[in-house]
Formats: sequence, C-alpha cells, structure tokens
Amino acid sequence: MSWKKVKLGNTATFTNGYAFKPQDWDSEGKEIIRIQNLTGKGKDINYFNGDIDEKYKVTKGDLLISWSATLGIFEWQKEDAWLNQHIFKVVFNKMAIDKAFFKHLISSILMSFSQRVHGSTMKHITKGNFDNTDVSIPSLPEQKRIATILDKAEALCQKNKEQLAVYDELLQSVFLDIFGDPVSNPMGWEKKVLINLISNIDGGWSPKCDGFSRKSKENWAILTLSSISERTYKETFNKNLPESLSPKTNLEVKSNDLLFSRKNTKELVGACAYVFNTQPKLMIPDTIFRINYIPLKINGVYTYFLLNHINFRKSIQKLATGSAGSMPNISKEKLKKLYIPLPPITLQNKFAQIVENIEAQKELLKKSINESDDLFNGLVQKAFKGEL
Repeated sequence: MSWKKVKLGNTATFTNGYAFKPQDWDSEGKEIIRIQNLTGKGKDINYFNGDIDEKYKVTKGDLLISWSATLGIFEWQKEDAWLNQHIFKVVFNKMAIDKAFFKHLISSILMSFSQRVHGSTMKHITKGNFDNTDVSIPSLPEQKRIATILDKAEALCQKNKEQLAVYDELLQSVFLDIFGDPVSNPMGWEKKVLINLISNIDGGWSPKCDGFSRKSKENWAILTLSSISERTYKETFNKNLPESLSPKTNLEVKSNDLLFSRKNTKELVGACAYVFNTQPKLMIPDTIFRINYIPLKINGVYTYFLLNHINFRKSIQKLATGSAGSMPNISKEKLKKLYIPLPPITLQNKFAQIVENIEAQKELLKKSINESDDLFNGLVQKAFKGEL
C-alpha cells in the first residue's frame, strides 16, 4: 500500500500561541494555556479578558504541541481558552488526516527531536526544522486502522501507570494515618530544627557538559534539574560528563540519599526525592542539595514524605528567594533552620518499612510498564514504516 511522503508543514497549519505578558493576566476571562498547565507541573492558572486574534483561541478537542522546554502533544479537554507562546495549535486544513493517527505520528517525531533539540537551558524545536520534517502519510482508512491498534496498545500502558499512581496515593494516606498533618500537628510531635538532625548538606557541581544523556553506565554523568520532582528521582535525566573533566566522586549519588531541589521553577523548588536505588556514576548538580540525615535521629524515608507533603511544602517554598526572571532558590542556611515535627524514631522506621515493601511492588510494576512501553514503541516504529 502506497504512502505519500510530504513535509510535516504541509499536513496541517501549526499556529504558535500569543506572547502574553504578565500585565495581560487577569482574574477572569478565558484561561491562558501554558506548557506547565498541559504537563500538570503547574497548577496556577492565568486568565485573559481582552481581545486578540481568534486564531489563538483553543476549543475542546484541539491538538496542542509544546515545542519548548517540554516536548509533547496534548488534546485540550476543557472550555475555550487562549494559547500562550511556545505551543502550536494544530489546524487540519491541508490534507485528510485522522486525529488519532496524527497524535501518534507527532509523538514519534517529538521523541526523535528530543535527542537533538536546540538550546542549552531552554530546549526547543525551531519552526523551520519542524515544518521541514519528512513524514509519510497513508490513506485515511489505513490511518484509522493504525490508530486503532496503537490506541489499544497505549491504553494497556496507561492502565499500569494508573496503578502506579494508586500506590503513591496509598502511601500518602498511610503517612497521614500514622503521623497526621505535619502543619497542624494533631499528634503533638516535638519539633526540632533540621540542623540538629543532620550532619551536613552537600552542594553539587556545575561542569560544562554537551547536553546529551550518557549512553553507557560506565561513563560518568551529572543529574539535570529535571531529575528531581515531587517524590520522584529520575536517574535517566542526566548529562554526559566530558572525558576532559575528572568526576567528583564525593558527589556520586548513592542509595538512601535524600536529594532536595534547591533551585527550580516556582512549583518544583523545594521538591525532595529519596534514592531507593540508582545507577552508578551519577553526580549531584549545583541545583540539588544532598541532605545528610543522621539515621539515629531521623529516618530518611520519613523526611522525604514530610518535605513533600502538600501542606508542609508551602512552608518550604516560602524559604525561596530570587529576582524577577530568575529561578527561585533556597539557601543552605535557611534550609538548616527549618523546624521538623519529630515522631519517635521507632515509628518513623516502621513507616519506612511499609514504604519499602510497597516500593518493591512498585518496582515490579515499573518493569511491567517498561515492557509494555517497549512493546508500544516497537509497534509505533513499525506503524510509521508501513509494517504494521
């Protein structure tokens, strides 16, 4: 069956969003769609209550492509809204395209782009490269057939990921049942300043790297800003260390480390992750602290859940400072002065054991997720080679 080879820019019109400024924001009107609202990394919503070109309006069912910082394709499911810059709205006005097929096609393209995007700090795809990407498009019935197969395979992957989220919610519930809300402190736990519960806070390193993730675990690499999010350590988010630089072995990430995002976006600054296990030869960057807790005084797993608790995080984020246009930052000295509710260490250790048992179940589920993802990705590759 023949497929038509075309440039991506000839499949549809890709309209970039409007460059809203802070002075354009309002408390009412239509929502302004920003990348962090699409990815779920930001909960703050800004609105616009004025008049701009209708081409920037997004309606339910529209496909949106984020092409800067986070690469992804999303289907808008809410009320009419305005599109912010760094996001394309897809308008199918050039050829017959099945929307579900197109979503899978763009996802595969963005995956390949992610390995070669431009920019050292704010990764992005240039419009020229995007429009000039070669794609092959089959007939509309064939598009629908392929999309049906890929949708079913993707649904299986999503089911396992949803189960993983259930485990995370369970652990949050167990934490509250045992210790209560850490801010209102209904159990009346004694509070102690963090500096009395730790031996040190390690700062990281900021070497000049090529920006690419390492391909072999035999090579040294340094974690990126994105490696730490709320309750999550992502070891695959790293940058390869050039051979011209010697690694700082004292900054290597180890199991049982407690990592703290001291510099990040407004939403993620102060996020904390516990390292249950990790790849070797990964170093801590200067945007992340390692909190060297004293096990006889405070349990690392308990601390990890405490610092990530939605209410307690608000007090942590208040420690952050930063000028306009810069990322919020939390200093060591301010972090050391943070007051921590301190239940008996035996109770903390009991909770940690529960967490470790559930984490073991999560690891098994993650293996299943990786296998289903590999299967799905294999199907995607075959689909767009015309082999499915």
